[in-house]
Amino acid sequence: LCNTKLKRFVILPNKDLLCPACGSRSRSRRLWELVNNKVKPNYTILEFSPPRIMFRKMKKNKNIHYFATDFANEFAADYRYDINAIPHPDNFFDIITCYHILEHITTDTKAMAELYRVLKPNGICWIQTPFKEGDIYEDFSITTNEGRLKAFGQEDHVRVYSVNGLQKRLENTGFQVEILRFEEDENTYHGFKSETVLCVTK
Repeated sequence: LCNTKLKRFVILPNKDLLCPACGSRSRSRRLWELVNNKVKPNYTILEFSPPRIMFRKMKKNKNIHYFATDFANEFAADYRYDINAIPHPDNFFDIITCYHILEHITTDTKAMAELYRVLKPNGICWIQTPFKEGDIYEDFSITTNEGRLKAFGQEDHVRVYSVNGLQKRLENTGFQVEILRFEEDENTYHGFKSETVLCVTK
C-alpha cells in the first residue's frame, strides 16, 4: 500500500506476508485493490476498523467522503459507531468495508440489517471473516476468554462462520451476495494470499 520497493515481505508465523514499511498484511492489500478500483469522486465510504495505512491513504483523498470507525478505539479512526445503530440515514454510503467485524458481534443479523439500511442501492459492501467448513458454529453460553479462544479461535470472537452460512444470513437480510475466491499470488509481488471475500450489494 505504501508503494515501497522491497526485496521481500516479512513472513509471519501464520505464513501471512507483512510489509515492513507500512505494516500492511495480505488481506489489507487485497482490500485496497478492491476498493481503489471502485472509488469514484464524491463517493461516501464507511470503513470499520481500518488498517492504519489504508486509513491514511483514504484520508488523503480529498475527492471522497470517508468515515472510518472503530468501536473499541483500537484502530485509527475518526468515529466510534455501534454497528447495530449506525448514525446515518438510509441509503447513505456508496462503499462499506466490514473486514473481521461480524465474528465479534453477538447480534450479527441486526448488524447486517444496519449495513443493508445505510448502503445505497447499487452500492458495494465487502465483508470478510475467518471461515470454516460446514455450518456456522456459535455458542452464546461460552463467555470466558479461554472458552472463546478454544471454541472460536480468538478471545473476543463469538462464532466462526462458514462461507455458505454467512452468505445465507446476508441473503436473508436482503443482500445479493457474490463470493470472491482469490488464489495466492505465486510471484508474491503484491504479497497476496489465498482468501475469500463476500461482495454484497443492495
